[in-house]
Amino acid sequence: MRAIIVIPSRIASTRLPRKALALIDGEVMIVHVARRAVAAGLGPVLVAAGDDEISAAVSHLPGVEVVLTDPALPSGSDRVQAALAVYDPHEHYDSVVNLQGDLPLIDPQMIAKSLRPLEDEQFAIGTLVAPVQSEAEAKAESVVKVACAFQHDDAVARALYFSRSVIPWGGGPLWHHVGVYAWRRKALAQFVRLPPSLLEKRERLEQLRALEAGMAVGCVQVAHAPLGVDTAEDLARVRAHLGERASCR
Repeated sequence: MRAIIVIPSRIASTRLPRKALALIDGEVMIVHVARRAVAAGLGPVLVAAGDDEISAAVSHLPGVEVVLTDPALPSGSDRVQAALAVYDPHEHYDSVVNLQGDLPLIDPQMIAKSLRPLEDEQFAIGTLVAPVQSEAEAKAESVVKVACAFQHDDAVARALYFSRSVIPWGGGPLWHHVGVYAWRRKALAQFVRLPPSLLEKRERLEQLRALEAGMAVGCVQVAHAPLGVDTAEDLARVRAHLGERASCR
């Protein structure tokens, strides 16, 4: 597969406006994410910027390209598709990793793992899951859970549902969804042409549109979910984590 990483980013985020430009350990968040994408070594890294300020923040980074996209686009997936149409109109890259711009601590090896499901023709999309570690994590609406089951030594499990609620019921592991998506290029083009689905609107989870349309999503396990930034409290935790790491050097 010829892969490209695209990071959709805009200033007008819903829960924490301007979080892409939040300062973390001396650099804005989108820079941290872009550097980790480059370190994954999968292929070109493209920032799909919804604003000039985001473009300016990353345009100097080695290995990073930028495409300005319409700030009014409704979702990150739409922003990724729009950027690809400009950067790669002839579809040289047949797979694309949509890396959320609010994961400044993600391990580059995790990004590469998201492509694993696409080695199997049945899967249109690959993504990552990590074990839920606590009851508080399970009950948090900001933590998206995945109903999937890994049998024996399976490397990939099919996602049956995504929810902000605790799923599935009963004993056994719970899985925390990590916001990285590896798309077959044709699947992404199909997805953005679809209208928002009923369950997508109900749960406020874009990936349910893919499931409702019959697209197969394959999940790969990682040891832990990276700290993401969705709220001011999350931002404080990430800053504290990087501060602690710096003090140990």
